[in-house]
Amino acid sequence: MTETLHLRPLTAEAFAPYGDVLDANGTPDKLINQGLCGRFHDRATLDFADGRAGISLFKAQPRALPLKLDMVERHPDGSQAFLPLSQEPFLVVVAPDENGKPGTPLAFLTAAGQGVNYHRGVWHGVLAPLSEPGLFAVVDRIGSGPNLEEHWFDRDIVIVQN
Repeated sequence: MTETLHLRPLTAEAFAPYGDVLDANGTPDKLINQGLCGRFHDRATLDFADGRAGISLFKAQPRALPLKLDMVERHPDGSQAFLPLSQEPFLVVVAPDENGKPGTPLAFLTAAGQGVNYHRGVWHGVLAPLSEPGLFAVVDRIGSGPNLEEHWFDRDIVIVQN
């Protein structure tokens, strides 16, 4: 039997148990640069153990829906923020932790320009843009030692658009 996950819009409230939604909606917190730039201040909680924050660029191949969800991963020593370098939406998958294993996954579709910051230790899907260019700035932990746990599902899970 196949488990089906329906995409839902990414909102700060729905995503709060897993991390932060990064966007520039609403009124800026303050104006800077002689009033010509709105600053949306401190939008993510970055959390790193035994390492430092680094910025990398990821170029991911686009995925298509329906998408089979084979695995999720987590990073026990650091949060991980994904900021798209285009206005194209992308797929975000998270799952609650249930005694060291992922529970039932949730699938979100970002709005144009939204990014996410996964809190440290949160089960999440791999980077999954749905169109080109698939280019992201990523802020995550740079440090020695392993910082990756993977969980491969033993059941069929498919993500579909509503």
